[in-house]
Amino acid sequence: MQLRHILIKVDDQDKALAFYTSVLGFVKKHDHDSGPIRWLTVVAPDDAGTELVLEPNSAAPARAAQQALYDARFPAALITVGDIHAEFDRLTGRGVKFLGPPERTGPVTSAFFDDTCGNFIVMAEPSA
Repeated sequence: MQLRHILIKVDDQDKALAFYTSVLGFVKKHDHDSGPIRWLTVVAPDDAGTELVLEPNSAAPARAAQQALYDARFPAALITVGDIHAEFDRLTGRGVKFLGPPERTGPVTSAFFDDTCGNFIVMAEPSA
């Protein structure tokens, strides 16, 4: 058994694709449009096995749930990095809106950012 796909609801697939590739640095893996359904995934450049599915948030219950999670600042995903301060500086320079600077909490240092598509994402660096 393996974890292969992680779904994240987005309000606009094209906007999400641009953010996750051009801003964060992920790589587009699949983009299949079959009429009403578009299968769109991105992967980290160093991990082509786990795909982040950029799923359209078209159903009313899903939009309401996403908005409630966003308003409560619950993250939709967690991205692990090796040097959070360097990544924070790099992404801030690319216009990413963080809720604040990286903070250490327990065994990780983390920072929350807005993915521009209806979600907060946590960027984290585990302690050594």
